[in-house]
Amino acid sequence: MRSEETPPTKGRLRRTIRALKNSLRVQLFAWVVLTLIGAICVNLYLSFRTADATAKLVTDRTLLASARVIAEAVRVDASGTVQSDIPPAALEMFDTGYGDRVFYQVVTAWGNLVAGFPDMSRPKRDMIGEDRTFRSDGVRMLMLSHPVVGLGQDGTISVAVAVTHNSQYAMRRRLWLSDFTKQLALVLIAGLVTILGLQRGLSPVLRLRDAVRERGRQRLDPLEPDMVQSELRPLVHALNDHMERVQNQMAAQRRFVSNAAHQLRTPLALISTQASVAARETDDRNRDEALAALRSSTRHVTRLASQLLTLSRAEPGSRRPRNDTIDLADTARQVLQTLAEEALRRNIDLGLEADETPVRVEGDGTMLREMLVNLVDNALRYTQPDGRVTVGVGREDDTALLWVEDNGPGIPEAERGQVFERFYRIMGTEPEGSGLGLAIVREVVDGAGGSVTLADAGGGGLLVSVRLPAV
Repeated sequence: MRSEETPPTKGRLRRTIRALKNSLRVQLFAWVVLTLIGAICVNLYLSFRTADATAKLVTDRTLLASARVIAEAVRVDASGTVQSDIPPAALEMFDTGYGDRVFYQVVTAWGNLVAGFPDMSRPKRDMIGEDRTFRSDGVRMLMLSHPVVGLGQDGTISVAVAVTHNSQYAMRRRLWLSDFTKQLALVLIAGLVTILGLQRGLSPVLRLRDAVRERGRQRLDPLEPDMVQSELRPLVHALNDHMERVQNQMAAQRRFVSNAAHQLRTPLALISTQASVAARETDDRNRDEALAALRSSTRHVTRLASQLLTLSRAEPGSRRPRNDTIDLADTARQVLQTLAEEALRRNIDLGLEADETPVRVEGDGTMLREMLVNLVDNALRYTQPDGRVTVGVGREDDTALLWVEDNGPGIPEAERGQVFERFYRIMGTEPEGSGLGLAIVREVVDGAGGSVTLADAGGGGLLVSVRLPAV
């Protein structure tokens, strides 16, 4: 009764085959052995050709020797008749034990048959062996022209000798099998040496694997490059660079969490205090002031939480990247409509400079809109009442341009590189802020493959320029 293979066994077999396919040791061994086998196949073919040529050469030399012995036995008797007594040695030299049959023919220059087989054809050239077919047998044939004393002016005879291929093929087979045996031994030895070499050569890689596995989750110190061969040291350097980036990212996350907790602690404590004050107040006016301050603090915390969430979403790897196509000019109009009420409340001239031609970019549409919101909101916050904030959108070749210009206090040139850091705020600034606006802008712009720069605006203030790849 035949037993069928169970599904778990099939699954293990598939996993084993997949593991072998993905094994570096197996792949290297396969490439080395396949290369050797390919080279040996070519070499065996050439060896076969060489063995065949050698066997033919030996057979031709034997045929020539036999023809000479037969030719030297030809004589002319007293009556002028050509006679030939075939010496037994001329035929016995082909008796090599392979059952070859020998055919011969002795013919005068004028075409008379002296001895041999009359239906035997003769080669076209002297002393050059040819493969022929005689009486349904494949033979190797050679012809020799030899002078005979007493035959007159045209006193030559032609001696043709043919022998079947048994001995020739046996010699070719022995020569080729000898080479084949040597090549097979070479493959086996090379395979063994390759296995040992791979085992020894891959041992540093296995040590590297063990060193990585044995490290704890918190150990990110660099690995020693000298533990592997020089060709693998770039891999160790890449691992060290990656671990350094992970360390920096973890440190940045710890700083972010610490700073966020610090930033949230103060307004939350203030909200608690203001709520307690409002609850204790009996005077309606004082209670209204406390509630107004409570609402302001709540808005500040809400905005801070929103910015923290936006910054977290803007970080690389925080979520699946999107590839939206948006019109920067249209998005800028929507943002300005959203913030128009705040601009009117503070009597700030909020304007847009953009052509009717769309300026399209690719990226995360939601994050690009948040970038615009933060740029315009920052400009409104730091611009005095009766001031001016202008948003511009344009295109320059394959680059989309976005700029926000205000006539506020600006940013000192010495601090322009630091304002993109999280929670960094310029000393002495009056408006309440979290120091996250420009950090969000930098993260979003970097994620979209663009750049952002700060410069002085004409007539004072700040000019923020963003350049993004256009489509």
